Amino acid sequence: MSTSLAVASSLEPSLIELVKIRASHINGCANCLNMHTAEARANGETEQRIYLLSAWREAPCYSDRERAALGWTDALTRLSEEHPRDGAYQALKAQFTQEEQVKLTLMINVINGWNRLAVGFGLWVEPEAAKTMGKAAAA
Repeated sequence: MSTSLAVASSLEPSLIELVKIRASHINGCANCLNMHTAEARANGETEQRIYLLSAWREAPCYSDRERAALGWTDALTRLSEEHPRDGAYQALKAQFTQEEQVKLTLMINVINGWNRLAVGFGLWVEPEAAKTMGKAAAA
């Protein structure tokens, strides 16, 4: 958990939540979708942008930087599907510094790991309980 907190603190909170929600969509992780949509709302994210994440390519409400992050999230989360990653990587390089690229990639790996744990073990944690656990871990 401390790795994800350290990485997340260096990127925009709204961007990180969009990435977490998008990866959780792809992985079918109800637990993480429930948790991260609640966190996104608490941080001021709009319902429109949360609802449109599954169609982010067609929705006009995301910035170029967010689109680059979402494209990279899709490419890494669907790695086994052998989709071309060149376009996603070029967009990433245009919007993020090398350090940010690494941090975003680590964040995508972290959420994909949590998705697999939650789906694999059938975990369900209410957002308020997760917040309490997160505060205890950070202390």
